[in-house]
Amino acid sequence: MAAVIAMLEELRGLAPLTAGGAAARFSAQGWTPGGKVRDGVETSWDKDGFGGWIQTFGEGTVGVSFAVWIRDVDESGYFDDVEAVYEQGEQVLAGFLPEIAESSFACHLVEAEPTAADRDEFIRVAKWTLDGRILTVGVIQHDADLPVLTVVALEEPAAA
Repeated sequence: MAAVIAMLEELRGLAPLTAGGAAARFSAQGWTPGGKVRDGVETSWDKDGFGGWIQTFGEGTVGVSFAVWIRDVDESGYFDDVEAVYEQGEQVLAGFLPEIAESSFACHLVEAEPTAADRDEFIRVAKWTLDGRILTVGVIQHDADLPVLTVVALEEPAAA
């Protein structure tokens, strides 16, 4: 997960967080572009088995997210034991949290309370602010027939 921590460290130094700036940092860190260009910027990246994505939302919000673990559904289109898969994702999350705590940016993290929306969306979630940005790490499954993922997301909130 060193590649993801290194990218978070790089993105922390990017002010403001922009899609173009994030893409340049991915490229400089040796991530491979995935061929998904939006508004002239590569938005999908891969390195060491991890996926990274740049998203631009309305009102100028930019988010960079990473999939650090993915478990796809079984051949049936579902999981035979979804609780066991959730536990696997939570174990990956538990292993990743110490890496965040030991990172160079850890002293800049301020624990944040997950919102009701976070608790509805994630199976397990941890959240911080990092120099005014939101850092969210959690286990998620968007729908019963979709993969379970352990994800990391850094978001630059829109200006108020």
